[in-house]
Amino acid sequence: MKRRSFLEASLAGLATMGWAGGKKYRIGVIGHTGRGNYGHGLDTVWRAFDDTEVVAVADPDDEGRAQAKERTGAGRDYRDYRRMLDREKLDIVAIAPRWLDQRAAMTTAAAEAGCHIFHEKSFAPSLTDADRMVAAVERNRVKVQMAHQMRTSPFVTRVKAMIEAGEIGMIQEVRGRGKEDRRAGGEDLMVLGSHICDMMRYFLGDPRWVFSHVTEDGKEVGRGQVREATEPIGPVAGNQIAAVFGFAGGIHSYFGSKASDRTDRKRFGLWIYGSRGVIHLPNDVYPRGQPWILRSPGWLPDETRRWEPIEARPPASSRFRAEGHTLGNALLVADLLEAIEQDRKPACSEQDGHWTIEMITSVYQSQKTGARVNLPLEDRRHPLETWG
Repeated sequence: MKRRSFLEASLAGLATMGWAGGKKYRIGVIGHTGRGNYGHGLDTVWRAFDDTEVVAVADPDDEGRAQAKERTGAGRDYRDYRRMLDREKLDIVAIAPRWLDQRAAMTTAAAEAGCHIFHEKSFAPSLTDADRMVAAVERNRVKVQMAHQMRTSPFVTRVKAMIEAGEIGMIQEVRGRGKEDRRAGGEDLMVLGSHICDMMRYFLGDPRWVFSHVTEDGKEVGRGQVREATEPIGPVAGNQIAAVFGFAGGIHSYFGSKASDRTDRKRFGLWIYGSRGVIHLPNDVYPRGQPWILRSPGWLPDETRRWEPIEARPPASSRFRAEGHTLGNALLVADLLEAIEQDRKPACSEQDGHWTIEMITSVYQSQKTGARVNLPLEDRRHPLETWG
């Protein structure tokens, strides 16, 4: 069965089936107060499940650790996550900090302890780290679910089904934009562009090449213009990114992020253009981010063709109780638990997380060489670190 079918079957199954396995999963949470904290709810989502229990948290910050212990209901706490991994015999670890400077060490340690992982995005600060993390995960045969909430959003699976049914015809092109806030450009590409890159692959498959243009205030980015971001996520460059990715069948997908005097969260997402119409898919956590369809080959509304909302209801799961912002993470966790039980890949695995870093890194490689670059990259070093 194809992986997409597994996801659709899982979401459908949640609507009618409760958890019947009898196992109570032991959960550990790794955070770091003041250094990426606990991500976007990766520490608290477990409270929505009857078959998970947070038994321990790890955080080197004393005050932050105490608050996390109370927030999650954990029985024990540790300053060092390695000691937690050694002592607790955990089933799943939430690697929660947003910052990427400890990502490779945390992921590798969790995998080597035999723990499955619920993993905050972005996957890694560099391809060399990403390669090492994937190797550790595969060597230890553990499951990883990336916290790209769009992957299990009922809106996204509904849009996928509509496209496959031909409701907008043959895909002509896809256009995506980052959030374009104060981090517009290189930082936006890494932090929030990872969502857009992941959605491009979800709909189009693996990209084959990239051609990009990176600028700072309209001037070419080159040697000596590399900077640190506002958080330690690896080197970044430019406040404007324009990148075209080539996919199978001659389909092109565009990513853009540009600093400007005005932004709107509705621009953060994908526009999927087909021969018969357009779908706009905002990047937001379900149940927000409703997509829209325009059934017009001219891609413009008129007196007979208007934008129509695309509806999708959540599965009525008896495995978890969640609403609002927690629901997006709960859908991912439910899929991770089923992936463990069915011995399959989760909806957004380490390979999917790895590909987002491949795509992000390739943007800089293309700018550095001034040429179209084939994927996967042959040189695994970060282009901005070798630029000088």
